[in-house]
Amino acid sequence: MQELPPRPAHPPITPSFAITANGSYAARLAPRRAAAEETGEAGEAAEIVWCPERWTLDGPEPYAVPLPLDQPEEYGTEVLPMADGRVLVHRTVAERQSFSLLYPTGPGTGEHVLGALECEELRLLPPSPSGSCAYALTVGPHSSAVWLVAGGAFGPERVAEVPGRCTGGVWLDRTGRMLALDQELDGRTKTVALDLERGGEVTPLLQIAEESDDRLLLADAASGLILVRSDAPGHDRLGWGVLGSTLPVRFPECLRLPDCAVTPFAIQPGQALMPEHCAVALRIDGPAGTWIGLWRPVERRVQHVAAPVGWLTGAGIWTPEGELRLPYATDAEPCGVARVVAPPPAPPEPAPAPASAAALRPVPLQQAPLQQALTMRRFARRGQRVEA
Repeated sequence: MQELPPRPAHPPITPSFAITANGSYAARLAPRRAAAEETGEAGEAAEIVWCPERWTLDGPEPYAVPLPLDQPEEYGTEVLPMADGRVLVHRTVAERQSFSLLYPTGPGTGEHVLGALECEELRLLPPSPSGSCAYALTVGPHSSAVWLVAGGAFGPERVAEVPGRCTGGVWLDRTGRMLALDQELDGRTKTVALDLERGGEVTPLLQIAEESDDRLLLADAASGLILVRSDAPGHDRLGWGVLGSTLPVRFPECLRLPDCAVTPFAIQPGQALMPEHCAVALRIDGPAGTWIGLWRPVERRVQHVAAPVGWLTGAGIWTPEGELRLPYATDAEPCGVARVVAPPPAPPEPAPAPASAAALRPVPLQQAPLQQALTMRRFARRGQRVEA
C-alpha cells in the first residue's frame, strides 16, 4: 500500500472532519489516487493526493461525493460543510488566505470564488448553527478578529474585534448570533461571548477564579450544558456547568483518567431543562491508543467504548434520542457511520459537597447580553428577600 503524502510539521488545529449543526452534511480533506494526467507522470504508480469530499448523512445510508479540481489541495487546506450541500474551502498561499465554495456539477466540480484576506494566521470556526454562514478567526499581535467569510454580500467581512489572542470557538445559541471565544489577555485565559448582531459586543462569560485559566470546550443551546477546562481546582481539570446558573462548576473525579487526555467532542441535544441528563461523548487518548467514553453529568462513571476502525478521530454527533453517530473511513468502506446507543441514565448518586464552592463559582457564566437583564432582575429579587 502506498504511503500518504507527508503531513506538515504543524498540521491544522481544526478537525479533519466537520459536520453541519443539523447533522445533514459533513466535509473532510480525503486522500485519493491521482490520475496520471494530474501528476504528469505517465507510467508511474498513481500518486496519493488530497481532495475535498462532501458526505451526506441525512439519508438512509451515508455517501460521499469527491470534489476534485484541476489541482490537488495542500494538506493544510481547511474544509467546512454548508447546510445547502456546498463545501467551503480555505487555502493558504504565503500570507494570502483565499475562500471558495465547491459543489458537484454532474461529473465535475463547480467553484464559486468568495475572495481573500492578507494575513499570516487564520483558521475556520466550527460550522454556524444557521448553516448559511461561515466564520474565521484571525490573530494579530494585540487583538483577534472574527470574519464572515461565506454568506455575506461582498466577500470576507470583519464582524468583530477582540483584544488579546483568542482561540477556541463555541456557538452558544441556535441562530449563529452568540459566539464564545477563549481570550488570552494579561497572561490569563478567560472565555468571553461575542454578540455578532451587535457589532461583536464582548461580554465576560466564564470566570471561575480570578487567577485561573478557564476555557469553554462545548455548549448545548437547548439545555445550557457546558464543558470547560480549568486549573481553578489547583491543576488542569475537565468540568461542567450550566449557562445562566449560579451553581458552581463541578469537576467530576470520574473524568480524571491516569495518563490519559480526555476531550469532549459531542453533547446530546434536545434535552431542554435537563442538562444533567445530556449524554456527552469523550475522546480518550492514552498509552493503549484512542477510544471513546460515554458520560452524563448525573452519573459518576464513564462507560468506555472501542472506537470503530477508521474512525475520523474526534468527529461525531448525537441524535436527540441518544444515538451517537461516529464517521469512519476504511479501504473497504470509504464512507461509513457507526452507531452507538447510550445506556439509560443510572440513578443519581449523592455527590459530596465541594470543598470550596465559592472559589469555583462561575462569574457570571451567562449568555450576555441576551440574559443580562434577566440575571440582574433575579439578583435584585434575591436581595430584596434577604433584606426582608
